[in-house]
Amino acid sequence: MHHPSHTASVALTGGAKLLQPSLTCWRVERAARFAPIVDAAAYFAHLRCALLRARHAVLFIGWEFDTRIKLDPDHPLPGLPEELGPFLSELGRRRPELSIRVLQWNLGVLGTLARGTTPLYLLNWMRARGFKFRLDNAHPPGASHHQKIVVIDDALAFCGGIDMTDDRWDTRDHADQDMRRVRPSGRAYAPFHDAAVAVDGAAAAALGVLARERWHRATGERVAPPRPPTHDPWPDGLRPLLRDMQVGIARTAPSFRGRPNVQEIEQLYLAAIAAARHTIYIESQYFAARCIAEAMASRLREPDGPEIVVINPERAMGWLEEAAMGRGRGRVLAHIRGADRFGRFRIYRPVTAAGQPIYVHAKVLIVDDCLLKIGSSNLNNRSMGLDTECDLAVEAMPGHATDRSVAAEILGLRDALLGEHLGIPPDDIARTLARTGSLIAAIESLRSDTGRTLIPLDASAAGVVLPLSESELLDPEQPEPVWRAVLHALADRRRRRAHPLRRGAERTGVSSE
Repeated sequence: MHHPSHTASVALTGGAKLLQPSLTCWRVERAARFAPIVDAAAYFAHLRCALLRARHAVLFIGWEFDTRIKLDPDHPLPGLPEELGPFLSELGRRRPELSIRVLQWNLGVLGTLARGTTPLYLLNWMRARGFKFRLDNAHPPGASHHQKIVVIDDALAFCGGIDMTDDRWDTRDHADQDMRRVRPSGRAYAPFHDAAVAVDGAAAAALGVLARERWHRATGERVAPPRPPTHDPWPDGLRPLLRDMQVGIARTAPSFRGRPNVQEIEQLYLAAIAAARHTIYIESQYFAARCIAEAMASRLREPDGPEIVVINPERAMGWLEEAAMGRGRGRVLAHIRGADRFGRFRIYRPVTAAGQPIYVHAKVLIVDDCLLKIGSSNLNNRSMGLDTECDLAVEAMPGHATDRSVAAEILGLRDALLGEHLGIPPDDIARTLARTGSLIAAIESLRSDTGRTLIPLDASAAGVVLPLSESELLDPEQPEPVWRAVLHALADRRRRRAHPLRRGAERTGVSSE
């Protein structure tokens, strides 16, 4: 299974920095504060606090928005609406000098409407004072805008995997019965794990540049940067993991209307996997990117390569995603397990104390104690070349004395994430790892058969599985093959209609491939 990248992979010499502008990232900019935020309960609460401190300009870039979500159900503020839409409208009313712009993927609005937001409400939102809501169709057919960014006064920015929509809010407890974990309709939804990061300084200003460029491409309107900030919108209670850091901003963008394709995220993944010495820890909604699987397989064939641990949800969200991504994950896992001759690969799914699956939506990469990346990109083909994505990354150079504290914090976050999934203190992870010398051995010794834990994922338990051509239609690597996949899918459908025996065999899981 060899699937070469559409761009030449970055060759880094030993000890070279992974974050290299124009290669593995767009820009590297300094942030006085770099704060990962785990799970949407914390993210929404910190975002509300920061929005209340906005003075000039707020720009939201998103895949989907639901105006009815409550930002902080535990701490309502007197005189302010709890729901996102009314809250932003009231914010604009109170501060006439504040401009608020929301840019949503054009097809994402279908989900917004399907979830219960009325067209009239969206229209009223679009006409609110100081408020602009626009849909972004500046992408090739089959692509989506998947970036999730909020920029406040170019002084603070949030970036990650958390959509401002329903089914996202949850705490790190991921309790089986949480009355707050309900949709605006009142219907409960399953536990949900996610991650984002907050930055300030030049890194936040750079994300402002990116967001305004997205706005211009979508609307034709050029937005001037806000005046230099004289205040600090950083939210109370958000403790930075790292201070005074160089932050890499990595993107994916397809070729469109004269804009060249951008595959910095793919190149950063490939460079990081190639540079890993001991451990690669990944959280992702999907696991189907063929180029990444090949890079992992290459390292697993080495007798002294790194251990690789992947945290995935049990199934994708919705039958169509599962049908496509489930097949992709199965193919990728078969390839990786075939290369794992030394037993250094594991993929797990998290469950609650009662054994209920926790949906993993986070997009996190931690390599050794050197690299931490959080963003919107999944480990699927779309995120490598077709959809717009944005990730933030920091690195510590091995052997540099000044970076020892950075390395310790990177490992601390990895242990905290594993501790969340296993239901144990992070220190237990660190102690067990020190004793065993193996991340996989530590997880295996700490996970249990019952209660909050990680369970090895059985990829063979997929439900509906689409034929290969149709699964590639939903997860292509580039815009052009989408149409080829459409033609293949139509041809497959004609063949199945002409051969009912084959169609019956496919329903039973028998494949002719």
